Amino acid sequence: MSFLNPWMLLGGLGIALPILAHLLNRNEVRRTDWAAMQFLNRNVRVRSRQIRLRDLLLLCLRCLALLLLVFALARPVWKNEDSSWLPGEPRAGVVIALDASFSMEHGGGDSTRFDRALEQVNVISEKIQRGDPVTLILLGGEDKVLIRNMAFDRDRFRDLLQSAKVAPVGLDLDRVPKRLKELLDDMEAPKKEVYFITDVQARDWRRSSARFHETLAELRNDAEVFLVPVPGAPANLAVTELNLVSGVLRKGTIARYQATVHNYGEVPVLDVAVQCRVEGVQIDSKRIPVIAAGASETVSLFVPFHNAGSTRITAEITGDLLPSDNVRRVVAVVRDRVSVLCVDGSGGAAGRLIMASLLARGDGAKDEDYVVRSVSWLTLPTEPLEEVDVLIFADVPEVTPEQVVQLSRHVRNGNGLVWFAGPNVKTAVWNERTASGSSPLLPAKLGALVDSRTSEGAGRPLDPAMPDHSVCFPLQSLPEDLFSETRFLTRLSVEPSSSSFPILSLAGSNAPILLEHSLGQGHVFQFATSAETSWNNMALTPVFPMLMQQIVNYLAGREFEQPRLVGDSLSLSYVEQPDASDAVFDTPSKESIAVPVREHRDQFVAMLENSGEAGFYVARVSVQAPGMPIAVNVDSRESDVTSLSASDLNENLEGADITVVGSGSELVAAIDASRTGRSSWRYLLITGLILLLLESLFAEFLRKRKRSRSKQAGPIPDNLTGVQDA
Repeated sequence: MSFLNPWMLLGGLGIALPILAHLLNRNEVRRTDWAAMQFLNRNVRVRSRQIRLRDLLLLCLRCLALLLLVFALARPVWKNEDSSWLPGEPRAGVVIALDASFSMEHGGGDSTRFDRALEQVNVISEKIQRGDPVTLILLGGEDKVLIRNMAFDRDRFRDLLQSAKVAPVGLDLDRVPKRLKELLDDMEAPKKEVYFITDVQARDWRRSSARFHETLAELRNDAEVFLVPVPGAPANLAVTELNLVSGVLRKGTIARYQATVHNYGEVPVLDVAVQCRVEGVQIDSKRIPVIAAGASETVSLFVPFHNAGSTRITAEITGDLLPSDNVRRVVAVVRDRVSVLCVDGSGGAAGRLIMASLLARGDGAKDEDYVVRSVSWLTLPTEPLEEVDVLIFADVPEVTPEQVVQLSRHVRNGNGLVWFAGPNVKTAVWNERTASGSSPLLPAKLGALVDSRTSEGAGRPLDPAMPDHSVCFPLQSLPEDLFSETRFLTRLSVEPSSSSFPILSLAGSNAPILLEHSLGQGHVFQFATSAETSWNNMALTPVFPMLMQQIVNYLAGREFEQPRLVGDSLSLSYVEQPDASDAVFDTPSKESIAVPVREHRDQFVAMLENSGEAGFYVARVSVQAPGMPIAVNVDSRESDVTSLSASDLNENLEGADITVVGSGSELVAAIDASRTGRSSWRYLLITGLILLLLESLFAEFLRKRKRSRSKQAGPIPDNLTGVQDA
């Protein structure tokens, strides 16, 4: 036997109160003998015995009722083998953890994995007693607690369960046991049970950490733990990428996007149609004849830009078992014209190579609204920077502090800057004026000149392992031999800032060659090598024009062109303090969220902490202002919906002492077998109250009887002879 509230047993000391009252009522009165008492002594002795017997009976009833009430409030729990003769109920506090990641939406026909999970929740609820504490949590993203320590009511529970739905997020399996431990610690119950219902995705369970298994096993100390798998077929197609690979984001042009479709299933998929939509209107469609099991295929989608401004673009497939990952979204910020200014400090060599790379076109056509100019660095003060979208500094010796302020403001307003090193660069001056402070202009501090040649004297090539960055996508399509032809003899060592991001590095040394960081609404790219051929042969290979054109496309866009994932923060930044104190974010479900504008690192920012939906958000400076769309996609890593097999799952959970149940009948049998304790506190409470009622009725009966006897006896005579004393 154990007690849920053992400290309540101290209330048993209250039994002393009725005993003390009984003893006080027995205080003897002063006796005065008189002659006539000899005729009453015999009757009085008989009556006093009856009175003492009644008082003892009342005392016993009061003490027993008090003990039963105290015992009931202590909430005793009996083992079945010790309490088969006692009435009781198999009660328990229940925590139900339901996997709500978007892989649970996978399924065909009328039933998804989530539907089958809800059926298992209903099976569990049938075994919960009315009034037992219940917690229901949807796991995924930030998690959502639908019910917390609710006294179970079947109708209310079913109503709340109907609001449960899948979220467009993945599941962080490693933190699930810790979250369940928090919910268990917050619950008071004679016995606790945890039910974790999930599709046991292989990608999560196979890479689960040792800490996950340790914490999961520790849950067994606090509760009976059940794992309820709802596995499904592995077949799934997903659009995993949609990237701009060529073209200029300018009105009147056509850009080429590349969509990637991955087959996560175990069999090939034939004839996959990929549709491209611009602002909801289909403008292109391609078919993939076959996608092998576990493979990806790409198609080129051509997007014409008829108008300037922000443009919503999607690539979509249909007819799949998991709709959440069948679409990929991007936003293109299209301009009327794109202007690039190259500021050359090398005497003209670097400027000519940069202009040639940016104007290189396969068809040889000239674009009048794509303007590329090269000027000497000495004429920079006379240039109208407000008309320039992208600035390129090539081997510029130095800039003045006033020019640094002007360049920083230019980038913060949403424009771009590309910086190249070179033999004329004064590193100490650039470091002092552009790479220090809380918001440096350049992504890294400049160091000493480094010889990058290999032991054989050849230049070192680029590392073919590149991050998932849009400027790298064209380079990834190059043949390996062409890519490796780019060789670097000399570079500057750099010290990246905390806000910078390395994009290209040298093979073997991991030394950064190209870095990037954001500044306000714009971005800055920094090369640790030169644009001309004294330090490398990059400008003589296909890498240079592909890289430079992609960088300009990236910089000519605005902040929200880069898509986010569900759960990411969305920010709207301002160079000057806006008139409105709040910005507004419209969600894909048409909800408007006001976000306060705060000052941060020399700018003003409105931050929406968590994007909870997939689709196009719209950010506005105020309710009346025009909006800027933001593309938010699901994380394609969750698209691998293959479930762990039963044998692999049992092997994975070996030593954790977790009960794994599949079907509803197995679940019912496991619940019945685990509930070995019985709670009798309700019966003890009812019995104690009944005894209190009986004691009260008995005491009232004695009081009325005593009053009745007093009335029947009449007045006592003045003396036994009937003569009044003088």
